[in-house]
Amino acid sequence: MDAQVTEARPRGREATRERILRAARTLFGEQGYERVTVRMIAAAAEANIALVGRYFGSKAGLFGAVLEGEPAFSDLFDGDREGLPRRLAEYAAERMQHPPESPILRTLERSAGHPEVQAVAHERLIAAVLNPLVAHLDGTDALARARMATAVFLGIGATRRRLGPVVPTPADVDRLTAVFEACLAE
Repeated sequence: MDAQVTEARPRGREATRERILRAARTLFGEQGYERVTVRMIAAAAEANIALVGRYFGSKAGLFGAVLEGEPAFSDLFDGDREGLPRRLAEYAAERMQHPPESPILRTLERSAGHPEVQAVAHERLIAAVLNPLVAHLDGTDALARARMATAVFLGIGATRRRLGPVVPTPADVDRLTAVFEACLAE
C-alpha cells in the first residue's frame, strides 16, 4: 500500500507546496479561515506540518498564497484606456448581483473582521487591484484616483452583503461608468 501512496502522491518541494495549496484552498473554501487549522491542512495534503511553516510562514501566509491564485483584476485592463471606466462598471455591476463565485473570495468576505485575514486582504488589495490600476493610469494623482475607484468596488461588495443582491439595469451600468470616469479623471 505504501508504494501506491508514493506513486499517487508526487514528491519534491514544488509538488508538496502545491498539495498544501490545494488542500488549503479546499478547506478554507469549505470551512472558512477561522475553523481551519494548519494541522488540518497538512493532514489533507499528506505533508508534514512543519512544511507549511517552511513554505508559507504561517496560516495567514498560506491564506495569502491561496488568494494569489484567485481570479485577478488584471483582465479589466485588456483593451483601451478610454474603455476602462465602462469595463470597471460592467464588472462592478456583476458584483452587485452575484457574490464571488470563488469559495476563497467568499471566505475572504465572511472572515473580513479577522485580524490575520485583514492583513492578508490589505496586501492582496494593494497587489492585485490598487497597484495594477495605478500602473494603468496616466497623469497626476494616479494613486488617489485608483483609491477612489477601489473604494467604489469595495462599497459595492459591502452593499451587496448587507442589503442583498440587485440585478443592475443598463442605466445602473451607465451611472457606474460615470462614477468610474469621475474617479479616474485627472
